[in-house]
Amino acid sequence: MGRFVAIILAFITLAGPAFATGLVEEDITLTATFEGRRARAVLDLEALVVRPDDGLAHPLVVLNHGAPRQADDRPGMHPRRHVLNAREFARRGWVVVVPMRRGYGQSEGEYVESSGRCDDPDYLASARASAEDVRQVIARMAEMPYVDASKILVVGQSAGGLATVALTASPPPGVVAAINFAGGRGSTKPDHVCRPERLVEAFAVFGRTSRVPMLWVYTDNDRYFAPQLARRFHEAFTEAGGNARFIAAPPFGEDGHMLFSDKGIPIWTRYVEEFLAGQRLTQFERPLPPRDVSRIAYPKGLSESGRAAFARYLEAPSHKAFVMSPSGAFGWRSGQRSLDEAVGQAVELCAKHAGKRCRTVMINDEKAQ
Repeated sequence: MGRFVAIILAFITLAGPAFATGLVEEDITLTATFEGRRARAVLDLEALVVRPDDGLAHPLVVLNHGAPRQADDRPGMHPRRHVLNAREFARRGWVVVVPMRRGYGQSEGEYVESSGRCDDPDYLASARASAEDVRQVIARMAEMPYVDASKILVVGQSAGGLATVALTASPPPGVVAAINFAGGRGSTKPDHVCRPERLVEAFAVFGRTSRVPMLWVYTDNDRYFAPQLARRFHEAFTEAGGNARFIAAPPFGEDGHMLFSDKGIPIWTRYVEEFLAGQRLTQFERPLPPRDVSRIAYPKGLSESGRAAFARYLEAPSHKAFVMSPSGAFGWRSGQRSLDEAVGQAVELCAKHAGKRCRTVMINDEKAQ
């Protein structure tokens, strides 16, 4: 099996990946400097950049991820899981960076976002720590030749949404707007938040100095932050002086907290486009075309269920691989940190069901040769 995977990886090196129409996708490392009480720390943060492939400088979007309920899930997080959302902003003329904050994925540094015990949470400190990572990412991305740092849009979901709100209370130069999808912290299980009044107070504190125009989107079936609580967040923030338009989106799936996802793209992009147009931040009159996978033929030998799986594969984010055996057994993985991981996991999955050796069918959107 090891020799077979090595052959596959040799093909990867020669072929290279293919991505969305007119876009460049790059896995990068951002070196950030954090001032501590005792010493300064210089740390590398894992990140993904998606941008128009036109050689021009474009305004910046920073996409801020949430925090899993289980601490053990933090190391397994990586930027590629958010590539489909990133592509939607890039198709509209933005350079998009998806960073992993300290303590997540392969980013260096200890986790600094804990809000403490459930009976005595400090949401202010937690959100400010998250916002500092975002601030560092903006500073490093502003140095990139393909970034127009005069216009920066900060976007976050869940804990990343709260970090976004916190950043607007003391924004770095260039931040002209922000979007909060289901922002908050402290939900340890469905329909439960540790000391919710403390979270409301944190939003009020940030609202006292935040003046950046914001869009807030919460759904009517959010299992992290219920509609009534979300409105309390907004009321506290705006009554303190914050500038945020609130959208109470209809129920989405089993848990509307996940609206800002690939499945929610047809919904949340409408909210975003309207908001950006109102702020005169529309970049492209028409978005770049999405990937055209209609001309990719199904591999021979796939069953009906296999063809359905391959159709899902084509719409899935890179890095990804589809593998199958002569008997029709198959396996695929997408949204992995590297092509090595995608291929290795796909081969292992296929081997569990195949009587014969599996072969690579697709690497990202390119046929294997």
